[in-house]
Amino acid sequence: GMVVMPMATTLSTRGRTVSSLFGDGAGAVIVSATDDDKGIRGVHLGADGSQAETLCQRVWDIRERPFIPLDDEGYGRVSPEFMYAHMDGRMVFKHAVAMIADVVESVYGQAGITGQDLDWFVPHQANKRIIDASAKKLGIAEEKVVTTVHLHGNTSAASVPLALQAAVSDGRIKKGDLVLIEAMGGGFTWGAVLLRW
Repeated sequence: GMVVMPMATTLSTRGRTVSSLFGDGAGAVIVSATDDDKGIRGVHLGADGSQAETLCQRVWDIRERPFIPLDDEGYGRVSPEFMYAHMDGRMVFKHAVAMIADVVESVYGQAGITGQDLDWFVPHQANKRIIDASAKKLGIAEEKVVTTVHLHGNTSAASVPLALQAAVSDGRIKKGDLVLIEAMGGGFTWGAVLLRW
């Protein structure tokens, strides 16, 4: 199983650069074996801990033991400035587009395809600028990109299954379509999956 910790955001003026971006959501995709000619065609995952402070919630520091600082009585105490999500937006944008392009190119190579071969691109819904820049760099036509960030905000790990569900429900994604999904997250972590729907 996987546990996804929600990012706490401060709604004060100080936190507006982060809190205005995030929405709340949950989603999952169930994968099972089949004899049909469909399913996963390529996968690539990546991680780079050197950029951990670029997008994080500092409430605990995994480099320290215990994770949450203890006071003299042994109770966990967290400084207010560490309670909320932190993001360097410019650095996130720069790294996101490069990482997404790298991981998707790897998946293209595994399947022997290009962006023109895709029916749908369902990206992590971080923001419209990252989605547009990534699609352009990957040679994916704008009309093949599923975008829901304007509806939900950035729901972090939930954004891909929410966007996928929206495109399946409204009939865009149909049986037999070649679909590319990708996501990135704090740390940084990133990945892409190519699948035949």
